[in-house]
Parts: sequence; C-alpha cells; structure tokens
Amino acid sequence: MSTSAVPGIVGPFAGLDVPWLLRMRAETRGDHPFLIWAPFDGPSRSWSYREFDDRVGALAAGLAKRGVKQGDAVLIHLDNCIEMMLAWFACVELGAIAVTTNTRSAAAEMTYFADHCGAVAAITQPAYAELVAQNCKNLRWIAVTSHDAGNAPAQGRAPQQADSFEALFADNADRRQRPTDPFAPCSVQYTSGTTSRPKAVLWTHANALWGAKINAAHQDLHAGDVHQTYLPLFHTNALAYSMLSSLWVGGTCVIQPRFSARRFWNVAAEHRCTWTSTIPFCIKALLEHEIPKQHTFRLWGTAVCDPPPFAPFGVKMIGWWGMTETITHGIIGEVDQPNTPMSLGRAAAEYEIRIVDDNGAPTAVGDTGNLLIKGIPGLSLFKEYLHNEQATRESFDAHGYFITGDRITLLEHGFMKFGDRAKDMLKVGGENVAASEIEQIIITVPGVREAAVVAKKHPMLDEVPVVFIIPLTGVENIPKTLHDDVLSACRKALADFKVPREVHFVDDMPRSTLEKVAKNELRKLLA
Repeated sequence: MSTSAVPGIVGPFAGLDVPWLLRMRAETRGDHPFLIWAPFDGPSRSWSYREFDDRVGALAAGLAKRGVKQGDAVLIHLDNCIEMMLAWFACVELGAIAVTTNTRSAAAEMTYFADHCGAVAAITQPAYAELVAQNCKNLRWIAVTSHDAGNAPAQGRAPQQADSFEALFADNADRRQRPTDPFAPCSVQYTSGTTSRPKAVLWTHANALWGAKINAAHQDLHAGDVHQTYLPLFHTNALAYSMLSSLWVGGTCVIQPRFSARRFWNVAAEHRCTWTSTIPFCIKALLEHEIPKQHTFRLWGTAVCDPPPFAPFGVKMIGWWGMTETITHGIIGEVDQPNTPMSLGRAAAEYEIRIVDDNGAPTAVGDTGNLLIKGIPGLSLFKEYLHNEQATRESFDAHGYFITGDRITLLEHGFMKFGDRAKDMLKVGGENVAASEIEQIIITVPGVREAAVVAKKHPMLDEVPVVFIIPLTGVENIPKTLHDDVLSACRKALADFKVPREVHFVDDMPRSTLEKVAKNELRKLLA
C-alpha cells in the first residue's frame, strides 16, 4: 500500500515532484555545472543547472505543442547523450511517462515496447531511426537527434517522415505548470523477469525522488562530487545511482557515450571525477591499462565490497545490490567502516530484508536462501508492472515482501554475499536476461524439439547464454543448416547480448521431478 492511500500520513516527498527538484537546483546552484557531455570525438560541453533547466522547459513546451499530454507514454530510444536527459526531464515535467528502452533491442522487442506502453511518440537517433519507424507503427511522430552518441551519423539513416530533435523546442516561457502529485506516474523501464516478456517497471515521481535522495546518502555524495557516468542511462544504475543522486546534492555528472577503458582516465583527470558506478566488466578492462599514480577518485560502487584483485586502483569500493523495482540499493556496503571483502554489504536501513529457504524459514549464517525485500510501493519500491496486474500481484508474497528471484548467502555480522540466481535468469555484462525468452524463440525454429538455455561463466561478461537443443531428427541426422538457423532466428528477434554464444545438440537432457530439465546438471556439463 502506498503512503498516499493512508489518511494522515505525510510522505517524505509530499507536495514535491521531479520538476521541483530540478527547479530548486536551478535556483540554488544555477551556475554550477550539472551535466558535462564528454563525447569520444571533440571537446566536452557543460550545462549549468540553470541552463539545463531552461532547455528542459523549452523542450517541454515544444512537446506540449506537439500534443503530448499528461499520462502519455513517450519512447526514448537513445544511447547516452544530453538529448536523452533533456527528453527524460521534459516528459516528466509535462506529466508524460518517459519510457527508456535498451538500444540493443531487436525489432520484435521494439514493437512490443511501443505497443505495450501505448507510446504516442518516439525520440531516437539516426542509427536506430529506421528500426523505430519500421517496428513502432502506432506512433504519431518520431524525432531524431543530429548525431549518434557524439558521432556523425551515416548517410540516409533517418526516415523521411521523422523530425529533427532540435525542431521540438519552443519558447521556455510557454512551459506549463501542472498540479504536483508525488505519486503520479513518472517513468518506465523494461526489465526481464522469469517470464518470456519483459515487464514494464513503473516509477512514480516519489520513486524517482527516493532514488535521488537515498542513492546520494548511500554513496555519501556531496555538492562537490563529480560522478563519471558511462553505464547506459536507460537503466536504473546510471539514471538513479549516478544522475539523479548527483542532482539531489547539486553535484556534477560527467556523461560519456559508453564505457571506454582507453578514454576512462583522461576523462576522469580532465573533470577531476571523484565517484563512479561501475561493473566488474569495466574494472577488469581498466586493469589492462596503466593506472595513474594520482587521481581524484575517493569511492567506486560496484558488485562487491573491496574485491582484492582490484586493490591496485587504490580506491575504496563499496558493494551493493538493487533492482529496477527497488529504485536504489536494498543491500549496500559501508562507506565509513570496513566491509567484508567480496560481500554485497549489509541490509539498507530503508528496507526490510529476509533470506529464507524454499519453505519460508529464515536461513542460518553460512546458508544460501531466497532474497525478499519489503518497502512501500510507489515510494521505496516500484508502483507496479504497467498493464500487468497479475505479474505485480505474483511478485509479492503473503506478507508483502517483493520476491526478487535472487539467492543470497548470509555471512557473519549481517553481511551478505551473492549466492546464485533463480534458475532461469542470466546476468550478461550487467544485463538481466530471461532464459525462457530465448528458449521461446529457439523452439519455433524448424527441426528443434526442445531447447534449454543456461548461463556459462565468462571472464569479462560474468555470464553468457548457451543453449542445449534436442533436434527432431536426433543428433546423428541434424540438418546442416540447423545451427545457423537457430542463431539467425535469435539475432532477428533478440538483442545481441541475448543471442547464445554456443549451441550444443544432444539426444536427451538430464531431468528432475516432473520431467523438467535439470539445468544445474547442464551447467555442470559446461564446467
């Protein structure tokens, strides 16, 4: 139950919303740099709080003139760039729902996203313009930026019916004020669950403000901090952990198009970065480059606390665990105290955490159990899965705890370590992937009787998908094209990180009860 449903309870963001936060910072930190765009080619460009707020207002006024209304969904299909942030804040100011989608998505996924959320318009870039135009048929209009994450676009990329992003802007004086409602819809991110279709995680304005405030507190951010951001802004990590938290404290966020080990230290030195949110893939890549003897980083946030292999950086690293549904970290390392190395940290003070066995009984220290988390929907937990009441309902247990699908090992002194994942989930380079989504594509390929996708450990990406297939004809008589047909079908229907890295043909698979495939045995075969 949200706080708005309980009479007399005053929530932490009563009378506030995201536009208030940006407007307040434009008034109190007007000349301070908020966002710095650091493209791979060309000089950096800085936007002060006041300048950015003015541009957001002009874009919001332009979107309103284009017919975007409160409650409308707008698809934002962009790589990291300032235009993405302008679009997100402008939609949110209007009361429209900013729907950020993964730019590695395939055509079928784009059709699903646009149709499912009922998007009225899309803002994208030249590289993806044709993909959006061809597969999102019910849009009223498409606007395209002038560049591809800082790079000059290839010729003929934008469809003729598309408008330029710059043409969307109107007079900032025409920006409209709407009634403030912290529990109004704010944004949507699509996230893979254990079902075949990605679910649309709906945040309220209170959710976004919660992410801004609590992330800043967990990460010990202050007005003088400079956050280096290269993880994708269409995900919670960069959007909330990095950008919104910087906004909350009045700090600075340096945005790069994507991660580049070769460019990392130069950008960090140029802008005197003090903080970054990262993943093991990036840190491993940085180990292959010379580490400056002096740098200005004081903290990094990543998958685990103080991993010994990364000690050469000389930076304290706090671990954390969170999901799109939790907005911020449900488990977090201590900034000012020693942490158990390789742990995630301890339960965040803002949530209730349970680790239980399959019967619901608490697990003992040293044991691994299912991770459950309790918060307030619409505030400290997502409001709902958009247009999917059943999925929302089934995601909570009888006691109101959100069922994360992750498994955690309880350590001494309340620290926790990641145990394993629910059997049908993979983590590919920081991306959540549902095995069942891949399997449902493969099973439609002629010549395939049964398919089972499991994770294989990968030195850089953590895990990659691998598929075991029972062919209709048996292993001895496999059609010559079946291997390529399977991969071709996956490439057409799925984002590239979901495409299996290996295809194994087998006559049968290990089984557990009720003839279910014993995926743990398949993983052992890979090992």
